[in-house]
Amino acid sequence: MLLNTFAHNKKIYLAYNEYRKRIFSELAPRDSAAILYLLPWMLSVNDRAVPGYMDGLEKPVTVFGAATDPALLARESTFKKRFNIRKQAPLMTSSAEASIIQGIYTIGSVGTIGQTPSSDCDIWICIDKNNFDDGARTRLSQKVNLIKDWMDSNLKMPVYFFICDIDDIRRGNFGSLDDESSGSAQHNVLKEEFYRTSILISGKIPLWWICFDPGVDTDYEEFAAQYAKDIFGDYDCIDMGPLPTIDRDEYFGAALWQFNKALTHPLKSVIKMLLLEMLLGAPREELLCHRFRNLILNQQKNPVFYDPSVFTWKAILEYKRGTDFETFAFVQKCYYLRHEIKFYSKKETIRESIGREIFQTYPLEKAEIHHLNDFAAWPLSEQLDFGENILRLLKLIYNEITPKQKETASRLTRRDMTIIGRKLAVCLEKKQDKIPVIRTPSANLNLPGLTFSSKPGGWQVLASGDSPKPVTASSDITYCIAYLVWNDLFHALDVRMAPNPTPVTLQEIHNLAKRIKEIFGSFDITGIDFKNFLEPEKVTKMLVIVSFESPSHLKDMNDFSVLYCSNWGELFFRRFNSPEKFKAFIKDSGRKFSGMDMCYYVRRNSLYFEKIIERTKMLVTQIFAGLST
Repeated sequence: MLLNTFAHNKKIYLAYNEYRKRIFSELAPRDSAAILYLLPWMLSVNDRAVPGYMDGLEKPVTVFGAATDPALLARESTFKKRFNIRKQAPLMTSSAEASIIQGIYTIGSVGTIGQTPSSDCDIWICIDKNNFDDGARTRLSQKVNLIKDWMDSNLKMPVYFFICDIDDIRRGNFGSLDDESSGSAQHNVLKEEFYRTSILISGKIPLWWICFDPGVDTDYEEFAAQYAKDIFGDYDCIDMGPLPTIDRDEYFGAALWQFNKALTHPLKSVIKMLLLEMLLGAPREELLCHRFRNLILNQQKNPVFYDPSVFTWKAILEYKRGTDFETFAFVQKCYYLRHEIKFYSKKETIRESIGREIFQTYPLEKAEIHHLNDFAAWPLSEQLDFGENILRLLKLIYNEITPKQKETASRLTRRDMTIIGRKLAVCLEKKQDKIPVIRTPSANLNLPGLTFSSKPGGWQVLASGDSPKPVTASSDITYCIAYLVWNDLFHALDVRMAPNPTPVTLQEIHNLAKRIKEIFGSFDITGIDFKNFLEPEKVTKMLVIVSFESPSHLKDMNDFSVLYCSNWGELFFRRFNSPEKFKAFIKDSGRKFSGMDMCYYVRRNSLYFEKIIERTKMLVTQIFAGLST
């Protein structure tokens, strides 16, 4: 590669990086300033007043180039004022003795129109482990955690830090499966996303981004070797390794993990699932990150920059053009809602101006756009129907990609496969007596007022102003209450009760709902410890509800409604009309119920509240005593 080509690529990359920073700044002015400028400054200073201060730090830490970065130097006086520092001398200093952070980068939707008010920010802090011994690495981790604590308290955007070793990145080694990564399910897939979506916050430019020569097939390893020999007289780049191709099984592993994430973030994940479906369909074609880099760098005067999320979506739509009209239109709606675009609104943002290109090529009807703009006001039933349609689309994608990969565990560890498989089962599998989980398209449902109504044959709960279809219905009111609480639909101020001849009162409904919430919470698959899915299924908590629908003056001990949850996060409901049947149920289930927490509930207005509670406890104690003999 010629020197002028190298210089041109570097100049274009830095201009493109500033373009991405501008998008970030417009979409989140306050938070972006803290992440793009205050963060590298805090990492590069060690003052008692600044978050991240380490007492007795023997070897300073600094971000490469931070001490001479004009953007940081221009803001340092503002930073000092923020933390009441009166020192006149610069706090960032260059030192040959310092442990150097090679670079700080975002990855994902930040700085694209995919960034929304609910987006988080994943940040890679890249180091060379040869420059950090065990002690220095520990101190860096402590410093980063202190800074994160401050950011958690002062920013709206959740920020997650990942300290990465450059050699691990070169080899595509991103650790084991945990709450914030997909471990063995992703290797080069994650690296491809990094190259395609990252923003350089501070530090060195990924050398891969500069490795481009129009019309020439540039060999990355040869180029990296030349750069290491100082042929270009440049020290501002970092060798994170090439990315020539990605194996099909890695795409499949990433898709499987993304399907798992879709269980809690369906709108966000369906876009990634569509991407992975496309990549699995043609895994040997030029990688998207290469195509995107070539589009950015293959420009001369007055370059035009592109949003990586828009570029990616255009590629997906090209791939999906042959899909039936109904599915294709629904895919477009998902993208529109996921990116919170609102055409024809009074105030146009950068999100609409950048996203307009796609919808000019693949338009939606004007009436449909207005309807999507009002998504937050849709009736609950329509929002839930949309969530079910997303799930159906996800299943279609899953069924499409599964035949393309028979040996699913070639890149996935057995541990990962077990965890993912059981999480999928918890969310999707229908089991006898299991309380079903609704499919919410977003975290902000339009929750209406709910009315409990007694009908011949049982109970139903209707949503105000919604369709006549009940939100839930059952012969047992306890089931209805549990369903609403488990799906986080029960909010006491919005719950009503139609006049009815039963002994149940609205206050008792509130009381029981509160008790169920205290014991079981609401369904949250992300709140289940991963190690639970590696253990056999067992019951962890049980709530025995006695004679909830019986008149308050009866000493009835023949009506038991039972709720119990497992260590995998599933909630079940049973009802028994005699102590014998309840006892037989426990015995038939064997050791599955041993060691669980037992709770009880009797209506407060029962005249025999204390007696019924004591008798129930005695009955349950006898049942479990029989199991141990």
